[in-house]
Amino acid sequence: MLPISRMPVATMRSSSADLKSLSDDSSFAISVKSMDSIDGDSPPAKGRPSLSPSSRPSLPMRLACVLTVLQFGCAVYATILLYWMSPTSVPDVTSDWAILDRPHPATHLAERVGLELLQVPKAAVCEMEEIPFQQKKSDNPKMIEIKTGLFREVMEFQQAKRGCETLDELMSMPSTGGNAKVTVILNHFQRKTLCAQLDALLEQTLPFHEVWVVAFGSPQRDTLRSIVQAYNDSRINIIESKYDYKYYGRFQLALQANGADFVYLLDDDMIPGRRVLQIMAHTAGTDKYRGSVLGSIGRILPLRQKDSSFPSYRKFGVKEAGLYLPDPAYDIVVDRIVKVDFLSSGWFLSAELVKSIFIETPPTFATGEDLHLSYSIQKYNGGSTYVVPVDPRDQETWADRDHRLAQVSETTVIHKDIVEVRDNQWWRTFARGYVTQWAEMNPQNTDAIFYAHSISDLKAMAPLLLKFRATPGRTAYLVVSGGKFCPCEEAADVLGWSHTVCSERRLNLFDLEVGSVHRSFSATPVIQEISAGMRGLIKMHSPSLVITVSDAPAPVLEALKLATSQAATNASLVQIPRTSFSHALWMATVPPASLPFWSKMRIQINIITQDRATSLLRLLQSLSNAHYVGDAIDISFNMDNAVDNQTLHIADEFHWPHGKKIVRRRIIRGGLIRAVSESWYPASDDDFGLLLEDDIEVSPFYYMWLKYALLQYHYNPDVKLPELNSIALYTPRIVEVVKERPRWNATEYFNDIHPNTPYLHQLPCSWGALFTPKKWREFYKYMGMRYTEDPKANPVQIPKSRTNGWQASWKKFLIDMMYLRGYVTLYPNFPNQTSFSTNHMEPGAHIAHSANKLAHDPQDFVVPLLQEDFLPMLPSGALPPATKLPVINLFNQAASLRGLKAAGAKLQQDVLQCEVTHVVVADDKTGEPLSCVEI
Repeated sequence: MLPISRMPVATMRSSSADLKSLSDDSSFAISVKSMDSIDGDSPPAKGRPSLSPSSRPSLPMRLACVLTVLQFGCAVYATILLYWMSPTSVPDVTSDWAILDRPHPATHLAERVGLELLQVPKAAVCEMEEIPFQQKKSDNPKMIEIKTGLFREVMEFQQAKRGCETLDELMSMPSTGGNAKVTVILNHFQRKTLCAQLDALLEQTLPFHEVWVVAFGSPQRDTLRSIVQAYNDSRINIIESKYDYKYYGRFQLALQANGADFVYLLDDDMIPGRRVLQIMAHTAGTDKYRGSVLGSIGRILPLRQKDSSFPSYRKFGVKEAGLYLPDPAYDIVVDRIVKVDFLSSGWFLSAELVKSIFIETPPTFATGEDLHLSYSIQKYNGGSTYVVPVDPRDQETWADRDHRLAQVSETTVIHKDIVEVRDNQWWRTFARGYVTQWAEMNPQNTDAIFYAHSISDLKAMAPLLLKFRATPGRTAYLVVSGGKFCPCEEAADVLGWSHTVCSERRLNLFDLEVGSVHRSFSATPVIQEISAGMRGLIKMHSPSLVITVSDAPAPVLEALKLATSQAATNASLVQIPRTSFSHALWMATVPPASLPFWSKMRIQINIITQDRATSLLRLLQSLSNAHYVGDAIDISFNMDNAVDNQTLHIADEFHWPHGKKIVRRRIIRGGLIRAVSESWYPASDDDFGLLLEDDIEVSPFYYMWLKYALLQYHYNPDVKLPELNSIALYTPRIVEVVKERPRWNATEYFNDIHPNTPYLHQLPCSWGALFTPKKWREFYKYMGMRYTEDPKANPVQIPKSRTNGWQASWKKFLIDMMYLRGYVTLYPNFPNQTSFSTNHMEPGAHIAHSANKLAHDPQDFVVPLLQEDFLPMLPSGALPPATKLPVINLFNQAASLRGLKAAGAKLQQDVLQCEVTHVVVADDKTGEPLSCVEI
């Protein structure tokens, strides 16, 4: 056994049995029985000469011996007692924490010697702290209205969104917290409130499991230790250290609350009423509030000001500074549970949740543990923070029974430098994804959030980011990883911004400070930090697009995918190749109402090929070299039965990184009409088919044009253009349906409007066009009802159109349907008919075919491909509104959409017999003609 003077204090945290065995040790205790044997009542020991009666000590001598022994015993007890009460006798342990439990071994010593322990009474060590001031009450009508008005707004919002229960309603909810074990941690430094707290805890209607009195660096450690000893309760322990572990130390201790269901951490100015533990445990045990942090005092962080900045949370006289709850200065009482941004002075939570506060390294250990706890639990556990209601008439429900802090808010004095530190801290949590009450009540609608994990990422995406921010009516924010990956100040330098964007409390740039969980680039922490932070930012700002580089590290892309999927918004993750950012500036001009549909569309490339292997290679090369914006794009090869081996090898070996590759080959010859018309059929209303014959070549910007046009004219909720059948890549140089095929130049034709305006044309395009799903289904059904090998059997005869005599042409049937029902194709229009696709006029089913008597001059059909960004050439640098698009009919003559329908109805040659003022409408899903409707 160790000598008492060398026994580590930490080892004294032991069970009662251990303490008893210590007191029973013969080297420590003095037995009354052994003292009795000195009186000679016991037989003499063997080998020891007995004393004759005459030689025995006299009665006075025996009495003196007994008194001497008793005096020695008392001296030993007093020495031991002084040892344990002496602060200098507490040995240091590795952690510098000393733990003292009750009862003390000296108690057993006193019992063994038959002496009554001289227990230090509580009255001798307890001091009660008085409140020397009256509660301050505001007499400022403006401030009263500001504070109470904001409180009403908060409660009305929360009541409508999730419901806010009164105390009685909470206590009537089913709960598993009725018999919960609660470890209470009391943090003490120099207040004189420990006895009041212990008395209050001993009176709780739900008995506590344990109480740990924490005395870190306290000048009153001796007094606090004496108080714990005076209570003589094995459940009450003191944990002390000469070093001040400050605000986070108690949470580190809470990690070791073994056997507890909940921990309740209380500041030294909180005196809980009798029912508080029961109320807290019951609430925390309900399904609705399980996993939450509960308390009695909270704050709602600042709101955005008129200048778009956020004030200090301690700013006086403005609504935007937020709320302190409850706030008796303005007679604000929390009588319904209210969600807050963080709690003060008391935290009741699951013992399992405590570890959340240490997932990220706190920015400072000097302050801010209250906010860091709420931030961490929301960010990584999805939990929220609530102030639990009280019954204003029943002090037993108050967690601050003596109105020491919750009812005296204005007495809490915080130094200016601490306010600044805390302001910086709450803004950092906001910038790292903490969804505050302001953000929840004021959801933002943002066009785009850009995420840059490195400086090189930011350099690549800078042109598009700056274009978004320079476009009127558009909003875009930047999120950087921060830390060593993408330092905020360096990011500001890349964009030409002031370094103040990294510190000002304004919606501009958000720094995730990645590395707080793990400083090195390790996959799991990176995914955890980025996904959690971005999820919160996406929830707050509701961006339509989350934009990043396509070649970001795999864990980064995985984190962004998780964030966009878990945020429960319509945000689309857009992964753009680095080289494509400068060519995607059109994205900033897409109407904000269309951006939420970014990922809804799905474009499939359908190649019709047979025996032109060289042509096919050229097409595939141009497709591979084009600029894309991270979409999933499937590609299919559609081949007839007589396809040659070289073409099969090309299709087999072609690598397509943007989506699935599909290869189809017919068993029985179908011919060109079936090869084209059966190459694609829409799987949904958001499935679009791009049809390309193998002698087509596309511009690097073809996909950008198609995506932009769909967002502008098909998905824009503000646009009504049901007549849109397709989007062409090609610009015609001749009037195709007139026998003489005269040359035509759209740039010259529309010069009075704008030389490069896109336009709507009644003619479909077969040399590179994207078809809409509803109209393609309609065409499929129409063609099935009208197709015949004998073109003379076709009843549709468009006046003066050379298409009337076309044979075996799928395009002839599409022209007929579009003419009869007034449908149009969107065409590009750039100088010299420069287009997004061209036809190389190579021999095939029609060109140079022996049965085709028409001469095809390449100058009439082969157009140059667009090799530069098309956006600056468009009117006002953007696609014009649909109402501004000029319309021409099948013969390249100016018209209107209504005029096109009228011309088609006049023929009365559709599959249904309609009046001359009616056109056929079809079912969107089946293409089946339904009825005739008036124009």
